[in-house]
Amino acid sequence: MLCLRCNRELEPGQKSVAIYLFAQTVGVKPRQKSAAQRICFCPQCSVSLAMGPPPEGALNVAAWQMIRDIVGSDPALTEAAWENLRGITGLLQATGTDGNPARPGSYFEF
Repeated sequence: MLCLRCNRELEPGQKSVAIYLFAQTVGVKPRQKSAAQRICFCPQCSVSLAMGPPPEGALNVAAWQMIRDIVGSDPALTEAAWENLRGITGLLQATGTDGNPARPGSYFEF
């Protein structure tokens, strides 16, 4: 499986969020039902999505609310995201740590 957002490979048993999506008719005989699709998000993308603003579109908002509920219900997923981020910190460039002290009255730029 691949994370839908970042395309990172997810190993079997790795912590992630899976959304199962299927469609079914209601009030129509005979009832029709589609095959279920599994959509996965890695811990970092799950937490990032849950903490961000809602996306556009009713279906996207419904999925976003489910992800927020799951991420907020147990800190294990957030902890897994931080563990994974700690593993790649050596790949990230540090900013503001070049040994020069901050100037008084200076501001952070984002």
